[in-house]
Amino acid sequence: MDDSLSQVLDYGVEEMVVGDRDHLWHHIKPHQCFQNQEQMIIVAGKGLTVTDIHGREYLDATSGGVWCVNVGYGRDSIADAVAAQMKKMAYFAGSVGTIPSIKLSSKLMKLLPTMGKVYFSNSGSEANEKSYKIIRQATTIDPARQGKYKILYRDRDYHGTTIAVLASSGQAERKKDFGPFPEGFVQIPHCLCYRCPFDKSYPNCDIQCARAVEEIILKEGPESVGGLIVEPITAGGGIIIPVDEYFPIIQGICRKYGVYLVIDEVVAGFGRTGKFFGYQHFDVDPDMITLAKGMASAYEPISATVVKQHVYDLFLNDPADPDKRMDFFRDISTYGGCAGVMAASLENIRIMESEGLVENSRVMGDYLLDRLGELLDHPAVGDVRGKGLFCGVELVTHKQGKQPPSEAQIGAVVDAVKAEGVLLGRTNSSLPGLNTTLYYAPALVITRDEADRMVNATQKGIEKVFG
Repeated sequence: MDDSLSQVLDYGVEEMVVGDRDHLWHHIKPHQCFQNQEQMIIVAGKGLTVTDIHGREYLDATSGGVWCVNVGYGRDSIADAVAAQMKKMAYFAGSVGTIPSIKLSSKLMKLLPTMGKVYFSNSGSEANEKSYKIIRQATTIDPARQGKYKILYRDRDYHGTTIAVLASSGQAERKKDFGPFPEGFVQIPHCLCYRCPFDKSYPNCDIQCARAVEEIILKEGPESVGGLIVEPITAGGGIIIPVDEYFPIIQGICRKYGVYLVIDEVVAGFGRTGKFFGYQHFDVDPDMITLAKGMASAYEPISATVVKQHVYDLFLNDPADPDKRMDFFRDISTYGGCAGVMAASLENIRIMESEGLVENSRVMGDYLLDRLGELLDHPAVGDVRGKGLFCGVELVTHKQGKQPPSEAQIGAVVDAVKAEGVLLGRTNSSLPGLNTTLYYAPALVITRDEADRMVNATQKGIEKVFG
């Protein structure tokens, strides 16, 4: 028996179950059902396999539920690196340098050679918030950018859970009840060809989802639009891969109107898509990139906002000048100074490189996508899409009309797959009427056998619910 499981069982299963019910507020879940139904409690993990408090094992197709444990569970070397650093020097505020923060920023610049500087914080939401603050503060520092405070965001994209980044969420159900939101956030169309917002078909569409950005900028006033944030591949909004022409059009529009392009790599980064960063699949060179999740494979909380040198240089102003004394980036992230998390990220990247996990993501991602494509023979499977180990299966009730099933039916499929020993993700309380996509984002160490188990379990789950 695994030591961690043995320790929990010794402590008392019933005590843990009661404690979970009586004291723990779980994330993004309705809790009424837990009053009379035991919630899953995970106690151990190794590779892609997690074990619950009753000793049941599951193959995790979600990298920890939210696509972040990229190198898999049970990495002793990450724990050892963190422990060694914390014993030596655990923390100092990010207003000074530490050895691991310097090493990590240097490593990230090697991985992102067109970028200039790295700002560390502790979550994807915070990393995106920093990019917004940079865009907003630049309007007071740079005379050429005065008034350019508005930030465009894309329908179906998601950028975080704090109020400002939630204001830029293209997922209406996630935003429900949390307003009023700060002004200055404007939505652009999504780029899902399967459900084209313009009812057109690629390639005879002129990539209107991208060209619409210029129309929106002109409508809002180019003098007021300062930034555009997008995920390279839409994650929680349905695993949406833009066509190759999309990003060059978007970038050309941004440069034409002086709009900073921010690529949110919180989910797609660190090998998830078969390249080190998701945007590298496309012909695009962003002004800012935000990172989190796979940055330390969730062994420690860490994120970063990475900017081009020309963005950083706006904030290089003489504090002795009374008119410029406040023109530096006046921001701090307390836990952006934790030295142990930097050590975790450095070791995480070392593992990825030494074990060839980005390449494995590409190869096994192709295999997983091919296997998932076999599900298209079922009447309830409308579309299969993906890039690397980031795949989605969109379910329908009628293929021809693409009629979506209910969210309850999607949940029933996930439950049926869980009964087969596999944990899947799904669109959940995000897109009104379209919470219909199953998610596959396993750790980058996945094998062909594990991919087969995921697909076979999915097929059984779909057949159980839809016949």
